[in-house]
Amino acid sequence: MRTVSVRGLELGSGRPKICIPVTGKNHDDILRQGQMIAQQKGICADLCEWRIDAFEWVSDDEALKETGMALRQLLSGMPLLVTFRSKQEGGSVFCDQDRYSMLIEDICKGGYADLLDIELFTAGEDVKRLLHLAEECGAKTVLSSHDFVKTPPRKEIISRLERMEQLGADICKVAVMPHTPEDVLTLLSATEERARVSGVPLITMAMGPLGAVSRVCGELVGSCLTFGTLGAASAPGQLPAEKLAQTLEMLRLRRGEKCG
Repeated sequence: MRTVSVRGLELGSGRPKICIPVTGKNHDDILRQGQMIAQQKGICADLCEWRIDAFEWVSDDEALKETGMALRQLLSGMPLLVTFRSKQEGGSVFCDQDRYSMLIEDICKGGYADLLDIELFTAGEDVKRLLHLAEECGAKTVLSSHDFVKTPPRKEIISRLERMEQLGADICKVAVMPHTPEDVLTLLSATEERARVSGVPLITMAMGPLGAVSRVCGELVGSCLTFGTLGAASAPGQLPAEKLAQTLEMLRLRRGEKCG
C-alpha cells in the first residue's frame, strides 16, 4: 500500500493519525477552535478537519475562502482537511448533486484545502470530474461513504472501498452505524481484508459508543486516521483527543518485538 504525504504528514504508515474537527458557525469561532487545535500539534492533533456544513456563510464562496485561508495560516503547517458533510450522510445541510458539485468546485478554487472530502454517493456522476479538479488544484482527496442507519454487509463495505480506489481517490473512507457487536466486527474484518490488497490508505470507523473500539485499533486492521475532539464532536462516538492519543500509543504495534 502506498502512503499519502500531506505537508510532511504521512498517512498510511505507523499509528493512525488524529484529526480534530472544527465545527464553529462563524469566522471568529472557527479561528478560536483552530488555535486550540494548533496548540496541540504533535501532542494529540496531527491534522484539522474544517466542517464547512456548520459554517453560517457556507453558500458564500468569498467568505469560505477568507475563513479557509485564515484557518490554514493559523494551523502553521498542520494539514487542513475540508469537508462538507451532507445531511443525508450525517451533516447539517441537505445538498443535491448540483449544489454539492458547486461547493466542491468552490473549495478547490479557493486553494485552502490540503485534503478534500468528497462523498461518493452525493457527488454521483460528477465524482470523477471532482476528483480530477481537486488533483489539479493540489488537494489530496478522501472519497467517502457514511451510513448513519446501519452497517452494510462485509462484501458491500469492501466493494465500496474498492470502487473508491478504482475511481482515483487518494484515500478511501467508510463509516457505518453498528447495532450489535457483530456489526463492529464486520466493519473491522472488511477493513483488514481490503487493507491487505488496497493500493491506497483507508479510513474506516463504526460510529456511536458501540463502535468506539474501531477508533483506536486502526493500526491493527489498516485504518490510517481517526477523529478525536477538543470540544464539540462532528460525529457520534468520537473520543477526547488527549485520551485517544494515549490509547493509540499504548496499542502501538512495535515491529520485531517478541511476545512475552
